Amino acid sequence: MLIDAGFGPREMSRRLQRLGLSVGDVDAVLVTHEHSDHIGGVFACARRFDWAVLLTHGTLAACRDEGADVRTTIIDSHESLSVGDICVHPFPVPHDAREPVQYVLADGARRLGVLTDAGHVTAHMVAMLDACNALVLECNHDAQMLVRGRYPQALKHRIGGLWGHLDNAAAASLLAQLGGPSLRHVVAAHLSEENNSPALAQTALSSALGCDQDWIGVATQSEGFGWRDL
Repeated sequence: MLIDAGFGPREMSRRLQRLGLSVGDVDAVLVTHEHSDHIGGVFACARRFDWAVLLTHGTLAACRDEGADVRTTIIDSHESLSVGDICVHPFPVPHDAREPVQYVLADGARRLGVLTDAGHVTAHMVAMLDACNALVLECNHDAQMLVRGRYPQALKHRIGGLWGHLDNAAAASLLAQLGGPSLRHVVAAHLSEENNSPALAQTALSSALGCDQDWIGVATQSEGFGWRDL
């Protein structure tokens, strides 16, 4: 199962092969929202590889007719569903999209929480991500780097606004509410190459947990991150 697919069939195949998988190993794609870096390759890959696509009604509507000829399933952002042996728990997040969601995946023994695009932290997000064994957590930008950076002012407001992206401090604040003995992996994700650095993200998250900085993983835009065992 994939969460989002911003890459087309060729690049997707290459990245799966790097992880020891083929396109035939994928059964379904869970879509978070309609922004191109998350959905840009979903329908092309679904057509080419016969993947099922699961997404909210708002996300599908925002894509117009792009998904007309692929297998789509509409999900409710407050209702769990099963994909094979995995229980999928969607949850709504504040982001500038039509009906954005993020996901917790569980197999009855372990829980993986994924949060890549949200403008601020809500009580519902905290409740959904609590007691996870692993977290992939957005650390999009450092607030001061964004302010001082070369982005246009309107884009800075969008990114740093309530419907934009979590900065390092906001992600750390969320993590401080979740850290517990069951948490075995934390990976900082969705880092801006312009307005953040792996070291800043790792410092913020490790401070929230009181752990070594190197314990925090980082997903890079070019390589992602390797397999983790839960």
